[in-house]
Amino acid sequence: MDYLKKSTCILVISLLCSTAVFSQWTQQKGKGYYKLSAWYLETDQHYTDTGEIDPNVTRGNFNLNFYGDYGLTDAWDIITYIPFFARTYQNDVISGTTGEVIEEGEAVNSIGDIDIGIEYSIFNTDNISVSGTLIFGLPTGESDGGSDGSYQTGDGEFNQFLKLGAGIPFNLSSIPFYSKAYLGYNNRTEDFSDELRTGFEIGANLFNNNVWLIGRSDIVKSLKNGNKNAQNSQGNIFANNVEYISLGGELNYYFTKSFGASFAFTGAVSGRIIAANPTITAGVFLDVK
Repeated sequence: MDYLKKSTCILVISLLCSTAVFSQWTQQKGKGYYKLSAWYLETDQHYTDTGEIDPNVTRGNFNLNFYGDYGLTDAWDIITYIPFFARTYQNDVISGTTGEVIEEGEAVNSIGDIDIGIEYSIFNTDNISVSGTLIFGLPTGESDGGSDGSYQTGDGEFNQFLKLGAGIPFNLSSIPFYSKAYLGYNNRTEDFSDELRTGFEIGANLFNNNVWLIGRSDIVKSLKNGNKNAQNSQGNIFANNVEYISLGGELNYYFTKSFGASFAFTGAVSGRIIAANPTITAGVFLDVK
């Protein structure tokens, strides 16, 4: 249970930051993609440090967040992810035999960890696009909240994530598709282990450009080079050496050429020190082309 308490927000932020901007990697000058969404997770089990699934007291997490990708020039973008409201909670634990409260519930509300970054278009043609991205993870969330320090909305460390990505458009049976992949290195401070990250995404444009159906997978591998003490003063485990393979799907519907709504479902299919339940995300977006 302690592993889950410290790791949920790490997984969440990683998955939310994979928000799709569809077939192109960088925006044109003055154009942008903006998304306001809500994310929810309630979990009663977790992957242990050996990769097994164990039960835990049910914990819930919820946040409201903003994602933006704006084209400063035709080659340079600025990217931001702001979880402006983040809540982690646990309901009362009730005895199944006596009905008594075994453990009182608790909740912490705050802002989450903010990401801000830049993306550069290295190579861009009609057939392939290659870009480099640098994202800074700011420790703006609560890393030691609640009575026992386990109610987190952030991890308390400043990280720098550098990745190289490539994307291609193609058609299958006259249906427009795209695919893109990335490989990156996440440097973490405060004695957390650094990480290797990679991912793949594929999307299809359906129903006269009104619908984007997207599937994606992300992999995080810890280098296990950190010296983070496994236990803080409250006796709970920090989310160091997190590893996972996640799979997810996303449906985006355009009401107009630029405005739409999205729904996503994502979860870890294997992992270490992470929640073993899926997350749900719903939001609205503005795609200024």
